[in-house]
Amino acid sequence: MKRLFLLALSLLPLVAGAQQKYSTRAGLITFFSGTPIEDIEARSTQTAGVLDMSTGQVAFSVPMKSFQFKRTLMQEHFNENYVESDKYPRATFAGQVLNFQAEQLRQAGSQSVQVDGDLTIHGVKRRVRVPGTLELKDGRLLIKSKFAVAPADYNIEIPALVRDNIAKTVAVTVTFDCAPASQPQTPLSR
Repeated sequence: MKRLFLLALSLLPLVAGAQQKYSTRAGLITFFSGTPIEDIEARSTQTAGVLDMSTGQVAFSVPMKSFQFKRTLMQEHFNENYVESDKYPRATFAGQVLNFQAEQLRQAGSQSVQVDGDLTIHGVKRRVRVPGTLELKDGRLLIKSKFAVAPADYNIEIPALVRDNIAKTVAVTVTFDCAPASQPQTPLSR
């Protein structure tokens, strides 16, 4: 998985002297599964992400063990029984912002977008299309997206005993505060 992410990053050309590439090493990804019996929520601030303004290519990678839960037991079950983090240590995405117009984003400051690409979780790669927003603000690029992921689509098995405790789809929220590639990264605060 790490090689896939590094390959995706290497495909994103850096244009010398221009602020074409924005990245973060401290992107925020949260997920929420709500059921009448129990809500499950986790967050990671260890997501590395990049967007190339000259091409609209985007990629990110998150270590599965970086997700923090309110209860330690939930975190253990997530890593050991569901996503099998030792076997599948990262989730990755590599794709393209559709109809991306960098100049329009620079002029307007923000833009609603659709992103099409490959999301890999639990060793399963699926083509997805997700909505998002891009916003240029104070020399930084803010990337936001919210979409649903069905664990069954990624061969994540939920034992019958707890199946009613986990929603059929999980709401995923991505929030990246990206600096131009030449600037140091800072953690995203919430």
